[in-house]
Amino acid sequence: MSGFPLSETHPVCVRFHAAIELIGTRWTGAILHVLFTGRHRYAQIKAAVPGLSDTMLAQRLRTLEAEEIIERRVIPATPVQVEYHLTEKGRDLETVLQAVTTWSHRWIPLPGEGEAVR
Repeated sequence: MSGFPLSETHPVCVRFHAAIELIGTRWTGAILHVLFTGRHRYAQIKAAVPGLSDTMLAQRLRTLEAEEIIERRVIPATPVQVEYHLTEKGRDLETVLQAVTTWSHRWIPLPGEGEAVR
């Protein structure tokens, strides 16, 4: 049960809507999933997410950085290296995305499979 009376229609909370739009944007969940395993360089993230283009990865990383979910750190080396780390705000998303993963394993079949295990 949702906790709302069934006789009333409630508008979607602005915060909820913004959060769903942010983490539900294509590729964002997959990028975050990679970053939950630790700090990573651009090429490592790209290699871990099949089908992700350079343009889309760069765009998503910029958005996540602007939203303060990840932090871009420049490592002074030769050549210069850049690593991406989750912020506290980003690490707080891990339980949220783990819940989505659990739900998906129950209800979303893999391509070529019948129905998901219930």
